[in-house]
Amino acid sequence: MVTEDEKTLGLLAHLLGIFTGFLGPLVLWLVKKDSSPYIAHHAREALNFQITLHLVLIGLGAMTLILLLVFVGILLVPVLIAVPILALIAEILAAIAAQKGEWHRYPFCIRLV
Repeated sequence: MVTEDEKTLGLLAHLLGIFTGFLGPLVLWLVKKDSSPYIAHHAREALNFQITLHLVLIGLGAMTLILLLVFVGILLVPVLIAVPILALIAEILAAIAAQKGEWHRYPFCIRLV
């Protein structure tokens, strides 16, 4: 049974990722990983998603800059804009699932932690 406090901290793990990147979920995971499997799961998922998102954005940004030199990179600019918007939607959906008490997993996420 998942308590209301665990649901709230699970929600917080995903919302912290929006505002702090990977640092918020990392701190929450380090603090709560031994005391609550539910909070540890959501903090770990949020942390993995943030790491994946940062790697994708760095790669897309680098590719866009390199290809802009040959005037083809302009085609990647909409993708570079769409990725953070889609990530925000995924984080909000994960936060809602955590608040409902569900064990949510992000799709298309590298599981490093």
